[in-house]
Amino acid sequence: MTPFDHLAAALAQVRPAEWAAVVLALGYLLLAIRQNPWCWVCAILSALLYLVIFARAGLVMQAGLQVFYAGMSVYGWRTWRAAGATPVLPVTRWTSGRHLAVIAAIIAAGAINGVIVARDDAPALLPYVDATIAWGSVLATWMVARKILENWLYWIVLDCAAAVLYWTQDLHATAVLFVVYAVLAMRGYREWMRDATGQPVTA
Repeated sequence: MTPFDHLAAALAQVRPAEWAAVVLALGYLLLAIRQNPWCWVCAILSALLYLVIFARAGLVMQAGLQVFYAGMSVYGWRTWRAAGATPVLPVTRWTSGRHLAVIAAIIAAGAINGVIVARDDAPALLPYVDATIAWGSVLATWMVARKILENWLYWIVLDCAAAVLYWTQDLHATAVLFVVYAVLAMRGYREWMRDATGQPVTA
């Protein structure tokens, strides 16, 4: 069998609930690129589905992350719609020093959290990868809600790592979705860059 045959066979076994979560998650990203506040409604519904899906797959941190996603989506909805149909927040950027600080914090949080959730029956690196992706996603989601330009660069890295993680846990449709996410995040960065031009870099 070719790699495409393996992929097709894997996708054929995906459950309807995962497909629904994938469609809603993709809708979230496409609307977020356009800075459309309805992206947050898709995010809430997708998060609720993935909460159950990840819990059943044994991805503890990814399941818990969905609760944060749902709450942050409510915050994002209210923030983006604060001035009616017109986005109230400008797209802004962070300094390199701030990025280094938050990346170090993500790595530290992932290492500590990985120790806490580690199980004897799980692969050695799984809890650390799970936790690091989760904490990185927490930060990147908050950055989206605050319209920080570099959120898209964080998502490119996180989405690629998550795609590998989900594939190893037999969440094949979700793994493919996150590869698509990484590609669309590149587009998101270009789109938001236009609005960030001329905005000050925040510390």
